[in-house]
Amino acid sequence: MATGGNPMFQSKAFREQMRPAGDSTANARTAEPMSAQSLQDLYNSPSAGPAQTGRLTYNDVVSKTVLMFGALVITAVIGWQIPALMLPGVIVGLVLGLVNSFKREPSPVLIMLYAAAEGLFLGGLSQVIDALYPGAALQAVVATFSVFAVTLALYRSGKYRATPKMTRMFFIAMGAYLVFSLVNLGLMLFGVTDSMFGLRTGWLGLAIGALAVLLATYSLVLDFTQIQRGVEQGAPAKFAWTAAFGLTVTMVWLYVEILRIIAILREN
Repeated sequence: MATGGNPMFQSKAFREQMRPAGDSTANARTAEPMSAQSLQDLYNSPSAGPAQTGRLTYNDVVSKTVLMFGALVITAVIGWQIPALMLPGVIVGLVLGLVNSFKREPSPVLIMLYAAAEGLFLGGLSQVIDALYPGAALQAVVATFSVFAVTLALYRSGKYRATPKMTRMFFIAMGAYLVFSLVNLGLMLFGVTDSMFGLRTGWLGLAIGALAVLLATYSLVLDFTQIQRGVEQGAPAKFAWTAAFGLTVTMVWLYVEILRIIAILREN
């Protein structure tokens, strides 16, 4: 009977049971062998699952994502109360976002600090926008989680999946969006435009916002795809932090874009 394929036969408990009571030759001769029933019980025992073998599971990703959102919500409350923390929050969040993106091994501490910094930024931004347009923050929260739920449902149904062609188009559109965003930020910093959102006002602002939301939904699909592949291919459990980080980055982006769209609509 071959035993190499069953993890139970590789366990320490099994090796101890199969080892003679002592190290001496005499003890080895007198040790009683395992009964046939004991061997059969070991053979019939269930194989170790992903959690027991240190592989990635969906529960790992969910639990780490909940931890990140918990930290984000707590600091968002602080940012709401002290909007001045918005600027340091966005700077620290940007730096930590880049650091975590390029790290080979996920760092739970740095990832949680990223979530905390983003919470300060989102709390301050939400308070400023909500003061100008009451109810905008709540509308943005509801819309963000609605988009997430619909995207996840479509992905699970197989109707919205990442394809090589769509992924290429996504990266091209992302490149154009980033270039425009940098130019727009430069114009705002140098006082060329005094609008809250720079060039992103009126119909142009709405069109760019709609494009950004579509890009964010596809980014969610890419996140779901990476998580599914990681689970199916038996990736190490530690990469649940990487998956949670990716989901949080996308959700933060999606929320900011929806909040901006609501502000533009309320302004007109």
